[in-house]
Amino acid sequence: MTAPQWPVPATAGASEFEADLPFALDDFQHEAFHALDSGHSVLVSAPTGSGKTLVAAYAVHRALAAHGKAFYTTPLKALSNQKYAELVASYGEDHVGLLTGDTTLRPRAPVVVMTTEVLRNMLLAGSDLLEGLHTVVLDEVHFIQDPYRGGVWEEVLVLCPAEVRFVCLSATVNNADELGGWLRSVRGDTSVIVERERPIVLRHHFAVYRREDEETLLCPLLHDNGQPGGEGLRIDQAVRRALQGGRSAHWQGRGRGPRLPYRAPRRTEMIEELGRREMLPAIVFIFSRAACDDAVHQVVRDGVRLTDSAERTAIRQVVERRVEPLDDDDLGVLGYDEWLEGLERGVAAHHAGLVPVFRETVEECFAAGLLKVVFATETLSLGINMPARSVVIERFTKYGGAGRATLTSGEYLQLTGRAGRRGLDEEGHAVVAWSSEITFAEAARVASAPPPNLRSAFRPTYNLAVNLVSRFDRETAGAVLQRSFAQWQARTPDLLLQQLGHRVAVLEGMGYLDGWSVTPSGHRLSRIYHEADLLIAEALGADVLAGAEPAVLAGVLSAVVFEPRRARRVPGQQGPRREKQRKPLQDRLGDKRRSELAWRCDALAVLAERIRMIEELHLVPRTRQPAPGLATSVASWARGASFSTALAVAARDVGELAPGDFVRTMKSVADLAQQVSHSAVDTEVATAARAAVNLVLRGVVAGGLPGV
Repeated sequence: MTAPQWPVPATAGASEFEADLPFALDDFQHEAFHALDSGHSVLVSAPTGSGKTLVAAYAVHRALAAHGKAFYTTPLKALSNQKYAELVASYGEDHVGLLTGDTTLRPRAPVVVMTTEVLRNMLLAGSDLLEGLHTVVLDEVHFIQDPYRGGVWEEVLVLCPAEVRFVCLSATVNNADELGGWLRSVRGDTSVIVERERPIVLRHHFAVYRREDEETLLCPLLHDNGQPGGEGLRIDQAVRRALQGGRSAHWQGRGRGPRLPYRAPRRTEMIEELGRREMLPAIVFIFSRAACDDAVHQVVRDGVRLTDSAERTAIRQVVERRVEPLDDDDLGVLGYDEWLEGLERGVAAHHAGLVPVFRETVEECFAAGLLKVVFATETLSLGINMPARSVVIERFTKYGGAGRATLTSGEYLQLTGRAGRRGLDEEGHAVVAWSSEITFAEAARVASAPPPNLRSAFRPTYNLAVNLVSRFDRETAGAVLQRSFAQWQARTPDLLLQQLGHRVAVLEGMGYLDGWSVTPSGHRLSRIYHEADLLIAEALGADVLAGAEPAVLAGVLSAVVFEPRRARRVPGQQGPRREKQRKPLQDRLGDKRRSELAWRCDALAVLAERIRMIEELHLVPRTRQPAPGLATSVASWARGASFSTALAVAARDVGELAPGDFVRTMKSVADLAQQVSHSAVDTEVATAARAAVNLVLRGVVAGGLPGV
């Protein structure tokens, strides 16, 4: 069998790459190409939809022309899957691999797409897959400020071999020069390329329904000079007068307080107005999964139909191809018929509560121009390629860790970046819907504000600590931390060294380090990459998983990946749901396994409490506590129970769980089981963990994975 021909000739350069493009390069792209040709790394900060990824595509092309390897990293598995498909289309399946924790396809291919965590793990483990690495693309590098995962990007940039060149792609940020200065300090020659102009003009609108003449208005939110539109300010004045004329100083709606001359347009009214103005297709951002689903039901109930016969036929063909691996029972659980009806009418929801097959179907149909309106949560704005003619922000506030808050300028930029399709639209449209929560003037202020500064969120983890001790002496480990962006921005000298010292003290106290050397337990911890890394290492050391059959092992592991906040109790329901079925749920476990699951999860909780006490002593942020509520459902699924049964068990134990959340939890369990299989000293545990991966990744959980 002969090896496939190398996809790019050694003589291929920028001219050959550009010759295949259907459009001329923009100035910032030319500048980035020249920097790459000069052997520099590049940081490209540019608006969404401006063509940043073309710079990444050229970097991959250059790496292959040099007979080197290229790694394309993303922060999201869904984005990795999308980039994988794009690169396969360019270079052929034989030359492109995919690594996302729960998926491994051709890891030794010359181009490999992966989540950023996978590359970080390779670097810490000294993987031989790094041999011949020429270029790394860090897509969505502004994730560096993510409080939970941002440190991964910094670890990659600091730890990668000096000869590797980086292409860092970022949404528009205000301090790109500061980030570029740090990149030069860790990566050498780095060109900072900032593009603030969008390739397609963005028009900003304010949508309101005027009761006087029953008309939906779209008035300018911002004029071309960036100033607020006068008509919107007059709307603010009219609302203010109405409020002052009533007895209540704050309008509460629903019949309380004075009747205002304006209200928010209803969803059907908004769609009709966008259609009348030829501003479809549109993405309507709603910061609630349930509200996205309700919006689809509402417009379907109102009789909205935005597709013609040919489009409906094409949609059905895409859908049938996508869902072909799923059986009828699974489709019934997922509400397939109702979902398909919305799609055929040209409307759909897109959020993390949908199973991947459904989400990817929506993405394909929308990208093909078959869908006209998608109601989406903000996760759609994070990298997924779904440009639209218009973006609508239904509410200008959303819930966060500190309650409901107004959108920031960065969030507004991220959301509206989807508006305007290059090559299809002369201009894009951003529409802010009126609400009683925010004035026109406030919305205009946010829309015209500069992009935010990027701030590091890097903090040393237990896993990083043992890997630093394993690889470097104390002085060199400190120097590695001092090279981080966090320390670059920190006002406190040696901030990260202090944090590392606290972590090291915990690890010494628990037997993972002996002075500045790694114990056998520490070597086990060095192979576990998870926010609960120390708890998982403790579980392996304390035999919490020893002797467990694969399904039970999967159930126990779910306790460190499940997010209870995603489960929703039925109103009025107190405690675990009482089963209304005449027969018990066929969870395929039996009393013995259920009892075993319970005591193993209890043992895990005891370990977590011990860790918490030591962390408090050494001033270390508390490790996430285990949440075993989904353990029975996960074990049931791994034992071969149906999708409907697994969801019913989950509903009984923790409340209703969206199918997409169940699938994502299963994939996280599979990812963690894979790590346990590599970390466990006990061969029986390693074997059970490998078996658990295969038991979990089946049916609807496996649906949507490339190559499956």
